[in-house]
Parts: sequence; C-alpha cells; structure tokens
Amino acid sequence: MDLLEIGKIINTHGLKGEVKVVPWTDNADDMEAVSTVYVDFAGEKKKLTVQNIRYQKNNLIVKFHEINSIDEAELYKGLVISAERAELGELEEGVYYIADLIGLRAEDEEGKFIGTIKDVFNTGANDIYEIEREGKKPLLLPVIDETVLEVNIPEGFVKIHILDGLEEL
Repeated sequence: MDLLEIGKIINTHGLKGEVKVVPWTDNADDMEAVSTVYVDFAGEKKKLTVQNIRYQKNNLIVKFHEINSIDEAELYKGLVISAERAELGELEEGVYYIADLIGLRAEDEEGKFIGTIKDVFNTGANDIYEIEREGKKPLLLPVIDETVLEVNIPEGFVKIHILDGLEEL
C-alpha cells in the first residue's frame, strides 16, 4: 500500500464524533475524492471510512463511520491522516507530491551534485526547496521557472540554477 500523508486531526467537533482536520493538500477539495484513510493508532494502521466532509474556514470537519462520539474522537486528536496514492488521482503536469521530492538529488545545469532535497514548504507566493548540502548551511531555493529547470522523479534528480546571491546564504 502506497500511502501519502494528506492531513492531521487537530480537534474534535461537536458530540457525534466529528473531527476537525487540517488538510495538507494544495486543494482541500482533494479530500473529497478519498473514501478511506489510515491513521497510526496505538502502533497499528487503522482504516477509517469517510462518511461526510464539511468546510470550516481553512479546515475540514470530517465524520468517519468508525468514530461515533466525542469520547472516541478525542482518541484521534493529533493523528496524521494518510490516503492511498491511487485514490488521490493524477496530478497536473508540473505538480508533485512532496513525498516524491524529498530525497531527490539537486544538480546544477552541468549535472554537478549540489545536495539533497530535505523538505518542501510554501511561503504563500511559491514553494521553497530546502536543499541539504555537505559542510554548508541548507540552500533555500524558491521553486520558480528561473531556478528549477527540470524535475525527474524516475531518475531521482532535480536540475536547478542557483540565482546570484543565493549561494552565499
């Protein structure tokens, strides 16, 4: 089973077992395509069936078939929700799952190894690749056309161009 993390249960909601979820997808609507999710519960993967989803600001209110009271919902607070990759559907061209980017080699235009992608985070304007480098501070590379020249997940690399001034950071 190829699971990807898609959100986190942050709180209970109401008395009937609903939970408040922070989605980790670019679009909260992506969660509606998912009928089954998994959580690590007491050391084992537990399957939860999505019964209903409502929107509340930037969060989701989710009712799972297996959780039917506030007391049961309390036990799930803080747990990360994962879904099967196949259930999430195809991504648009140029869009990647963070899990697929972490660990890729970052190379310059000539193929010289720069470092390894350690994390990806969003600033609001664009994503940032945190590239871990040997003996240097991590490189924080904005994901824009001028810096990310190619992403090749099957071959395990990202071809990048480091803009003047970024190297010294």
